[in-house]
Amino acid sequence: MAFTHGAFLPLFLHLCLLSWSARAKVTVTMDESVEVYLGDSAQIPCQYSFTDANNEPSFVMIQWFVRRARNSSRMRIFYGDGSQQIVDNNTDYTGRIQVTSDQQGTRLTIQKVQLSDEREFFCQVNGLAAGTAEGKTHLRVFAPPQAPVIEGVSTGISVTNEIPSKVASCEVQNGFPKPNITWYRNGMPLISTPGYVNVLILVTREPSAFFSVQSTLEYKVIKEDKDAYFSCEVSFYVPGAVRTVESSAINITVHYPTTMVELWKESPQGLVKEGDTVELRCQGDGNPPSPFIFSREQELDVDLESSSDVLVLSPVSRKDSGIYQCRPLDTDTHTDVKGEMQLTVHYLDPAVVVPKDSEVMLKGEDLTATCNALSSLKTSTVWYKNGKQVGKGNTLHLQDATYETKGEYICEVTVPSLPALHTSGSVHIIVQGAPQLVGADQEVHLEEATGRMVNLSCEAEGYPLPTISWSIIGSQDWHEVVSKANEHIIHSVVSVKVTSDISAQCNASSDMGTEVKTFSIKAIPRVTTTAPFSPAEGSGVIIVVIILCLLLLAILGSVLYFLHKKGKIPCGRSGKQEITKEKTTKDDIVVEMKTNTKNEEAVLLKAVNGDKKGPNDQ
Repeated sequence: MAFTHGAFLPLFLHLCLLSWSARAKVTVTMDESVEVYLGDSAQIPCQYSFTDANNEPSFVMIQWFVRRARNSSRMRIFYGDGSQQIVDNNTDYTGRIQVTSDQQGTRLTIQKVQLSDEREFFCQVNGLAAGTAEGKTHLRVFAPPQAPVIEGVSTGISVTNEIPSKVASCEVQNGFPKPNITWYRNGMPLISTPGYVNVLILVTREPSAFFSVQSTLEYKVIKEDKDAYFSCEVSFYVPGAVRTVESSAINITVHYPTTMVELWKESPQGLVKEGDTVELRCQGDGNPPSPFIFSREQELDVDLESSSDVLVLSPVSRKDSGIYQCRPLDTDTHTDVKGEMQLTVHYLDPAVVVPKDSEVMLKGEDLTATCNALSSLKTSTVWYKNGKQVGKGNTLHLQDATYETKGEYICEVTVPSLPALHTSGSVHIIVQGAPQLVGADQEVHLEEATGRMVNLSCEAEGYPLPTISWSIIGSQDWHEVVSKANEHIIHSVVSVKVTSDISAQCNASSDMGTEVKTFSIKAIPRVTTTAPFSPAEGSGVIIVVIILCLLLLAILGSVLYFLHKKGKIPCGRSGKQEITKEKTTKDDIVVEMKTNTKNEEAVLLKAVNGDKKGPNDQ
């Protein structure tokens, strides 16, 4: 019979074991498990010892086995003794393992650990007569998964759904061993509760042996979830610990009916007056926002024309005042969910003045005028005449009327709390009475030279308008140069030539009476004389003549000197010239010149105040 090497060795060991069984026994100690990250190196220690330390065998054989993945059989990957170390060929670990030994035991090192390496590894120690013993270690391989990815539903979720609705999904990929997913709402874990919280898990084993897990959260939302944040957390094992990674938080869209409505005036700001454009806006707390119907409390069955959530009233009048309501369309008609507000349209009617238009008063009479305007707010009334304030309040008192009282009185009514509201009215006051001359003097005295023209002016006022007539004694030469009148005043001007003392009267008359203004003009005769002018005037003329002569002489002398310098006038005698000088008084000026007819040049000889005299003569 032939024996192979593989068959002979166990037999040999068995015979040796029988021979040494009575002496010592071997024991093996190994860790229950060894944990390692994917791709790292794993070290599996195997400690062995003998019961009789004094009789330890000199020959020890060590073999390493691994359990096959598909069945429970084992496969050897290494054997060796003190003289040789052999790694079995054609296994998954050929070229990836290394075994080191010492007196305390042996150590299996696996390089570049793979997910398929998560198995049971057996260490068998054969001490011949000491017998055979073995132990096992489970190698655990860990691969952290990728970060979790959360995705919420894009559509809104209604609170009226009777069963839980899908809220979000969370997925984690490429982890080993299988990771776990936990859901959180506002940082608090969600526990599966029938009818409220459902969690659906889908685990996928990838071809690469990694695990991918997808978790779907189904949740019965409530209105408060509109502000809630949902997240998922993945937990996974690592060597010696458990780690967690949380996803980002998402917010979901929750649809819920309107439970509260608010109605307010969008524009205009402040108080509303007739003619304004008013916008009323309605807003509810429902999501999505509901359209609204508008109505007035006085006519609830009549829907007002509006645009979604805005009611426009233009232009408004006082009849538009009242209580307005808006109701959402997403609620039950039996539910009393509404918004309402009071709209007040303020107004100011035209001013009514009494007396109306115009009123005639007699001089000296009293009159009371009133101005009223109906308004929804408190008003203020001021009276004006010619742009100046003459009264305040609804009543204007005119006492002891004079012609200055006449004119147009305007009352302006304003609303202090709403300045845009204002109105006005007026009354025209006419004062009736006898003519009244304008001016303080009823008698005027004048003096004027004979032959001169004098203008006499006369002005009178009154109602009805008076007429003016003139009566002039002492001059036949007069005529009216100005005659004009307006509603209350007449003005006349006459031009009179003074030939003698004059007495003139201006008569202003009407049906109410007559007023007279008198002018007395004293004629002053003119003084005549044969002298061309008076002594005073003659003295002034002489002075002016002397000054002009001196100026002319100075100019002429300058011209002659200039011509002399230029050589235009010869210094020699070029003709017969005589100068005759007579004795004169100091006030005389004598100039005598004789010129030869053959010589066209003339010499001007002048003598001022005669010959020079001594001081005594002067």
